[in-house]
Amino acid sequence: MAQATHHFPTTFLWGTATAGYQVEGNSQAADYWDWEQQPGAVLGGQRSGLACDWWGGRWQDDFDRAAADGHTALRLSVEWSRIEPTAAQWDEDALDHYRQMVQGLRRRGLTPMVTLHHFASPRWLAERRCWETGEVVALFERYARKVATALGAHVELWCTINEPNVFMYRSWAEGVLPPRKKDIGLALRVAANVLRAHAAAYRAIHAVQPHALVGLPIHLRPTLPAHPGFALDEWAARTQFNLFSALFSDAIATGKLRRPLGPALAVPEAKGTQDYIALQYYTADVVRFDLSNPGELFGRRSLPPGAELDQTGFYASYPAGFYQALKWAHHYRLPIYVTENGIGDVGDGLRQRFLLLHLRQLWRAVNFNWDVRGYFHWSLVDNFEWERGWSHRFGLYALDTETQIRTPRPSARLYSAIARTGALSSDLVAEYAPALSAAMFPG
Repeated sequence: MAQATHHFPTTFLWGTATAGYQVEGNSQAADYWDWEQQPGAVLGGQRSGLACDWWGGRWQDDFDRAAADGHTALRLSVEWSRIEPTAAQWDEDALDHYRQMVQGLRRRGLTPMVTLHHFASPRWLAERRCWETGEVVALFERYARKVATALGAHVELWCTINEPNVFMYRSWAEGVLPPRKKDIGLALRVAANVLRAHAAAYRAIHAVQPHALVGLPIHLRPTLPAHPGFALDEWAARTQFNLFSALFSDAIATGKLRRPLGPALAVPEAKGTQDYIALQYYTADVVRFDLSNPGELFGRRSLPPGAELDQTGFYASYPAGFYQALKWAHHYRLPIYVTENGIGDVGDGLRQRFLLLHLRQLWRAVNFNWDVRGYFHWSLVDNFEWERGWSHRFGLYALDTETQIRTPRPSARLYSAIARTGALSSDLVAEYAPALSAAMFPG
């Protein structure tokens, strides 16, 4: 094995990503709180409960952990349902709570990145079906302006709506997450309204804070044809990619939202409304043409063969897909932040291998002088993972939900070593995943 070190730029941000509903606890004014109570909604009938008790103040200890581990940034989300629990009624105490959090990050030397909407919506908004009717556009603009005014003195990196492609698909097409509908036509209307809401928020943030950087985090899943060169597999893979992964970013680039049938929908107000690409990568899909599967655009997906599956079989570690995702992001010629990347793994061995292999792909992109400015690992501490409840553990720190005790996993020490040095070395690989040494640093 060769002795070598892969260096990242000294200004590169090393952080973790979190989401309000998943870590705060007792978000009782959110639509997801009602969804949790529905039979069969969450695996084993589990509940978010206290989650990581950030609303109770444990964010301070977790921020201390991140700072002590050498992290230089942290992504969090604000909960719309806490800030505006009733339509047009603002909770200034909740806003002050978030102000204290972003100030707390700054005091610890951590750059905050703030997301305005991470899946959960206020109950009143959901009851009025605002994402479906389009009423959400003006409401989200108002909310974005309120938050930017309150937090803008401490925050320069913003995300508007987390994973709009996942939000649209899993809630209105697949029907797993609230409001649990299965209607492709409605899902596409929601997609257009999400895009308009993002554009309105983008302009509202910039009106308050002209120098801000605003992005739209996209869940990017490269799609590989099961039989390369076979036209139908190629078509199915390309179609699924364009109508899921690339849908929103392409619409921002062109002002037109693709549809499976018929001409694209003109959304001119969205054109040019992102200052950076917010890339979220977990895994890739292999796609096989299947005429019997119209619900997935005649393409049947599976995880890449031979890839190492996580504890639930939900994701597979496929580092080559991360490089493909970064290459896709680079073609927009905007700065890139990796706003989520991680894998669920209680035992933590897979997570260590995942980190090392994926960060090597990230280094390749940086080494090509692609403008990648930061990496946010999902996640700092185990959190409530939607329909998978507490079964899917992504944290660098393990969480005991009964006692709220955090325990560092070996991957927390590994990531700390990388963040502190801004580098990925053969010594680290030899220490944490020696089986990878020959492949990552061949002699």
